[in-house]
Amino acid sequence: MSEVPTTLMVFVDGLGLGPPGPSNPIDAARFPALGAMLSKAVPLDATMGVAGLPQSATGQTALLTGVNAAGMLGRHREGFPNRELREIIAHHNIFARLRSRGYRCAFANAYYLGDIRTRGRPGRLSVTSVAVLSSLGWVRDETYLEKGEAVYQDITRETLRRRGYNGPVISADCAAEHLAGLARKHDFTLFEYFQTDIAGHSADTALARRVLGILDRFLGRVRQLLKKGGGLLVLTSDHGNIEDMRSPAHTDNPVPLFAEGPGSGLLRTRVRGLQDLVPAILELYPERPGHVSV
Repeated sequence: MSEVPTTLMVFVDGLGLGPPGPSNPIDAARFPALGAMLSKAVPLDATMGVAGLPQSATGQTALLTGVNAAGMLGRHREGFPNRELREIIAHHNIFARLRSRGYRCAFANAYYLGDIRTRGRPGRLSVTSVAVLSSLGWVRDETYLEKGEAVYQDITRETLRRRGYNGPVISADCAAEHLAGLARKHDFTLFEYFQTDIAGHSADTALARRVLGILDRFLGRVRQLLKKGGGLLVLTSDHGNIEDMRSPAHTDNPVPLFAEGPGSGLLRTRVRGLQDLVPAILELYPERPGHVSV
């Protein structure tokens, strides 16, 4: 490629590709934007060759580092990464590797109030938190929400009400515009949405449909804006869950890789499992001439 893309990666936790049916709330008629993207997605293996149901700590580590974390541990690990995974994340995450080549990176999620304090508790840090703090050294907070320079993990900020937030609740369209605006200022931007995994674990179909409705509206607008701006949009997940509401457990279904825009052909060709994504993205970002890695 002659020019590197402006990439926005949307990581949707717990979104698998399951067969249609009464247990799968992801209905293309009800959620047209999401349905259209999933219909064009490449299915990715989330098991990484390890027996058992895929889990968040190992799956997200693989997605953000290119390391087969489950294979290295010999098992899938749920929840927060342990010391061994934190070491891998700190040294191999996509933010650090792109910055070492001279590119501007952003984690779009805003942390709020007590979320910030978890930075001093390594055992309670998520994979994305470890990645961003070890490579960028800071996270966005509520002041960035107020300026429209960050997006809260639930998109609309509704869940912040019960935590003392008195600012405005925003529409999914508005959140999409904030995210696209942030992405335009960086070479690579990541946004994480995990309400899908929470809804999947609840086994509450009504909650799942409400969460999917917000996500559908948000993704539809994000896709419009990225197309207009000529950016690369990537949507993927770490494991299945919400696509099968018969059980609150994860699934071993493949997860989607939707890629659209400059460089999308390479991603669709090269990526077949979670651990393949970072190496493929790095192919789109050669080291910048004259950049001195520190």
